[in-house]
Formats: sequence, C-alpha cells, structure tokens
Amino acid sequence: MSTASPWPAPTQSAGRLLVVDDQRNMRSTTALLLRSAGYSVQEAGSGDEALTLIAAQPPDLMLTDLRMEPMDGLVLLKRALELSPRTQVIVMTAYGSIESAVEAMRMGAYDYVTKPFKEAELIHRIQRALERANLLSAVDMFAGEFNTRHGLSALIGRSPAMRELTARILKVAPSDTTVLVRGESGTGKELVARALHAHSRRKERPFVPVNCAAISEGLLESELFGHARGAFTGAVRARHGLFEEADGGTLFIDEVTETSPAFQSKLLRALQDGEIRRVGESASVRVDVRTVAATNRDIEREVEDKRFRQDLYYRLNVVMLEVPPLRDRAEDIPLLAEHFLERSNARGPRRHRLSQGAVEVLMGYSFPGNVRELENLVEQAAALAEGEELLPEDFPIRTQAPAASPVPMGPTLADVVANAERRAIVAALERSPKDLSRVAEELAISATTLWRKMKRLKLGEGPFQP
Repeated sequence: MSTASPWPAPTQSAGRLLVVDDQRNMRSTTALLLRSAGYSVQEAGSGDEALTLIAAQPPDLMLTDLRMEPMDGLVLLKRALELSPRTQVIVMTAYGSIESAVEAMRMGAYDYVTKPFKEAELIHRIQRALERANLLSAVDMFAGEFNTRHGLSALIGRSPAMRELTARILKVAPSDTTVLVRGESGTGKELVARALHAHSRRKERPFVPVNCAAISEGLLESELFGHARGAFTGAVRARHGLFEEADGGTLFIDEVTETSPAFQSKLLRALQDGEIRRVGESASVRVDVRTVAATNRDIEREVEDKRFRQDLYYRLNVVMLEVPPLRDRAEDIPLLAEHFLERSNARGPRRHRLSQGAVEVLMGYSFPGNVRELENLVEQAAALAEGEELLPEDFPIRTQAPAASPVPMGPTLADVVANAERRAIVAALERSPKDLSRVAEELAISATTLWRKMKRLKLGEGPFQP
C-alpha cells in the first residue's frame, strides 16, 4: 500500500473501527492507515478476540479478513451481527475469492474490498458504510426512544417542518382541545392524530378512526351515532356507534369534508352538546370524546362554496396542525426510506440496503403521493430487486406525464445506457480478461460496482466470469 492520503479527512465523530485479521503485519498496517486517517481503531487477531471486543463495546464498523483460522470471516460475520446488528461490516478478500465476498454480503456485510486494496478506495468505502450507520442511528432516535417518550411513533423526520409539527403536537396533546389536521393524501394525518392521542391523558382509552370517504352517506350516521333495532331495513339488533366506542378516548374523523351538509349539522350538535342520539331513538346518550378531524381539501374554499358548514368549520378548527408534503422536507427522505426498508427486511427473507445512487434518485423526486408513495416504492423495490443493494434502476420513478396519443416507442434511456455499459465492459474485459481490478480501474468504477453491473447485464457467464 502506498503512503499518500488523497481522501478527505474524516470528522472527529468519524466512528470506531475494529480491524480483524490473523496476519499480524496486514492487520497492523491497515490499523495504522486508518488511525492516520482520523479513526479510532481496535485490532483483533482472531474471531474470538473480535467477538470479545464487540460484546464489550460494539464498533461502528468492522473490517475483517475472510480467510482466518480457526474461525473464518463468515462465521465471525454471523456472530458479530447477532451481537451488534447496527455494526457495519466490510470484508477483505484476496482476488479470486469474490464468491465468498458475495456470500458475506448476502449474510449482512455492507461491502467488500479485494487485497491488495488502494488506500483511497478503502477509506471511501468506510466513509459510505459509516454514513449508513449514521442514518440508521438517526432512524433509531426518531422512531425509538424519542417517539416512545413522546408518543410520536412513526413520525420520522428531522426537517424544520417536522420539528415544528412535533413541537405543536406535544403542546396541544395534553388538552382536550378539538384539532383539525390538514395535509395532502399520504402525508400521515392519521399518524398525527394517533400521536395526539398517545400523549394525552386519554391514552389508556380507545383511539377510534373513521374515514368518511369510505362509508356511504346513508350508513355514516348509523356508523358514528349507532342505531336502534328496527331503525331501518337490516337493523336486526341495536348497535353502539363509534362515538360510544370512543367514550373516554379519541375519535378521529378523517376526510370530514366528504360529508353532506345534513350530516354536518348532526355532527356539529354532537360536538357542541357532548351528546349523540342513535338512529331510531329519541333519548340522547352522553359521551366524553376528544375529536380530531382531518381533510386533504382546501376547507376554507369548501366553506366559501357552501359545501361545508361554516359553524362546523369553526368548531373543528380550534387548533390547526398542517402536515407538510414530502416534497417540502426532502431531507427526511433518506431517513424514511431506511425506516421502510428496515421494516421490509424484518418481514422478508433477504436483507436489502439502499445505494447512494438510489437515495439520490429518491431525493430528486417530487412524490405526489407523499410518504405513502415512498413506502410503496421501497417495498416494491425490495420485493423485485435482483441484488441485495437497491440501485437507482430498482425505483421506476416516472417524472413525466405519458404522451396524449400513442407514438412508436424507441429504446428507452435505460436501454441506451445499459447497451453502452455492456459495450464498454466487454471491451475492457477483452483487454484484461483475468484481471477485474484492472478492468474496474480502467472504467473508473469500484470492483464491487463492476461485479454488480456484470451481474445485471448477464456478463458473469462464459469467458467473463468474475
């Protein structure tokens, strides 16, 4: 390895590293290199020694050789991740053992490097792995202790807009004030309502949601207020409504602007008097309910156009919470994507990870479907991806509207790029058929990227096997 250091210096919080190699010279030289780059480094000469160190204080990243005795790198990888799932792992392997490195990545390693490696390439891979560790830590902070303490489960984000929203939630939640939650579809209005309930004095009582847009006008009154036996055709028994089910707790009325003025009049009376009357009965029933309503419409325009009662609007809009669209808080996209991917990994047979390119693609998209669309995109990519790392092409984001009339389709941009990559890689492989490191260097990409491109382009068969 050379002694030049062309990479940017890490910050003081660069991270704690553990270097594991049973060859003392290689281990010491690598550790010295990383210390000179600003990292805090521990060394272990065996798998057992490494596990002892991990159990005492889990490192942010472990760099381990694969061929070691008596415990090899794959066994160490498995046991290390059992002890510390958040530790990122990069495996070192000699040229010709890429198959083992791929198996390590399938088992949960973040990346691999082939010996002899270049210093700049190693530092770059370590920095990327630590960036991912920091992202996961941020997800833990916002979806873990903070949310548990404040009842803000699943409200992930550190953008100014989300910090302001969570601060307002914490202020208004302890009171019984009626709240109107506004925001586009898919922004998480119900999550806000649940957070209000979870941090209120009513948190031990029911949280009852109802979506007015999903229930026909004829059944909505019965659904909320209940009905007496025989009140209408099919009412074979008396039934309590959602107001009574939510007694002592919180009733979340979603898409309240989808209701008719006639129903709005009855809802207004229930909110003002704290009493409801079941359909078909003359006696009123007292209920103690905190009401949170939500809409994705311009409710002031609905009032102006006489589609929504002004008095009900004032009754609901005591405190207004605005949930920002995802396009206005793009800095939260990596956190949210990692959160959804971790949830998908917990359910599926494979563990995926986001590539930097995929994150950049997601952050460049406007997300008209907001957080719900991001969640669906991540789950779809995880289900259909060929490899463990989710690449930009695994996210089929369409940024342009389809043409108004059908036109003959030529090759897509993805086809053109793939064909150009194939030609360039094949030409380089023909010049250096047995030296993938030289091929990667010639193409100005890492060996890992080269291998993934070859796999995607089906160049791993015949004379060009990695």
